[in-house]
Amino acid sequence: MSDDDLVTAAMLGENAEVARLLASGAAAGSPRALYQAAVQGNAGIVRMLLAAGADPCLESDGDDEGLPLCAAACWGHLDAVNALLDAGADPDAREDAGRSAMTALHWAAAGDHLAVARALLDRGAGPDLSDGAGNTALSRAAERGAAAMVRVLLDHGAVPDARALDHARRHAGLDIEAEVRARAGRHAPQDARISVRREEAEGGGVRVVAEVRDGAGRPRSETALGTGHAEIVRLLEARLDVESH
Repeated sequence: MSDDDLVTAAMLGENAEVARLLASGAAAGSPRALYQAAVQGNAGIVRMLLAAGADPCLESDGDDEGLPLCAAACWGHLDAVNALLDAGADPDAREDAGRSAMTALHWAAAGDHLAVARALLDRGAGPDLSDGAGNTALSRAAERGAAAMVRVLLDHGAVPDARALDHARRHAGLDIEAEVRARAGRHAPQDARISVRREEAEGGGVRVVAEVRDGAGRPRSETALGTGHAEIVRLLEARLDVESH
């Protein structure tokens, strides 16, 4: 029995197989299995692995993989995030993967996963930490156009900064549909088809999503931006004006 069996079962969301492997003596110490369960948002497998001794604070040793908490936060998997936090995952831990130095809150803000951000902040995540590119959760949310996320971060003590305001101002005058279509097209295969839809974002507001499908119609990627940039400009300008007096 190899670590790969457990990793594969976690990746495929095979709860019964994970339980069987653990009962048969598989070691849960490989950080890849926990990472894959977190990516998939399978809180049941996350809890099984944690109960069997997996360390919630270890980065995966797989290529381009990082911390399980960051993986769960990136994809908005609230139950997995809570399971990892309950097991002692550090909400402010930074990823070394790709030298991003991003925390789970950075990932949640960048993806506009409001419930995950609230859970992290309620567990003590620092709202003003910078990542490897110098962005805070607030500046990432401002670039995304996630007005509800910006409000939550400000309510939890995030300090408005010039970078966040600049991100919001630069996007406030853009055609967001054209912008997401252009971003999606930069890395799309030559035969790709790009469709754009509008959907309600967590906490209200509108998110514009560009979906890339290959020539066979299979989904390849999505790019999304909110439409709250003008509102974010007003929020940040009001806070910065108050703080300057």
